[in-house]
Amino acid sequence: MKSNMRQYLMSLLTAVSLVALSPALAQNDQLSAVEAAEQSVNELLARVEELRPYFESDPTRYYAGIEEEVGKFVDFREVARGVMARFSEDATDAQLTAFGEKLRSTLTRFYGSALVEYGGQELTYLPPQDPPEDPNAPTNVRMQINSEGARIELQYALFKDDQGEWKLRNLFVGGINLRRQYHTQFAALMARNNNDIDAVIEAWQ
Repeated sequence: MKSNMRQYLMSLLTAVSLVALSPALAQNDQLSAVEAAEQSVNELLARVEELRPYFESDPTRYYAGIEEEVGKFVDFREVARGVMARFSEDATDAQLTAFGEKLRSTLTRFYGSALVEYGGQELTYLPPQDPPEDPNAPTNVRMQINSEGARIELQYALFKDDQGEWKLRNLFVGGINLRRQYHTQFAALMARNNNDIDAVIEAWQ
């Protein structure tokens, strides 16, 4: 039971962390990553509140709304490359794109199910650790969630894409590297499927 509760809490906090980065990251690239994230929290949580009534009555509408929001700041192709790690060197552009779309779908449903339970936990932004001298360089945004006496730190690995927009490419929850966790699953599937990337993408859940 404790293991299941921890897994659920991890998924909830991961979901909350994703919604903390809003379209403001793309709309105002003059802001620092932290400033943009802070500015966007209330707006996105309001969007989640708007979508919540559709979770049971119209789940397609609910998840479509979540996917739309997530897609504004997550670079799924870059996430796919990170999850594949060394295997990405043998992947074609089409395979990277296809796996990115698979991640978009599976992560949206995973996060969306957790988001519906968000209950207004306190969000506190933490000072950056060793911030880069270049304000446009890749950086980590750190946030702490306080819930029932527990404190869990989140980190978002952000970078600016070719259009100068902040995008998310990795996430750390309580020190756990989400991309590494998914890579373990990907590598296991590669071993079972004779390193056939297409077969792994097809089998990804």
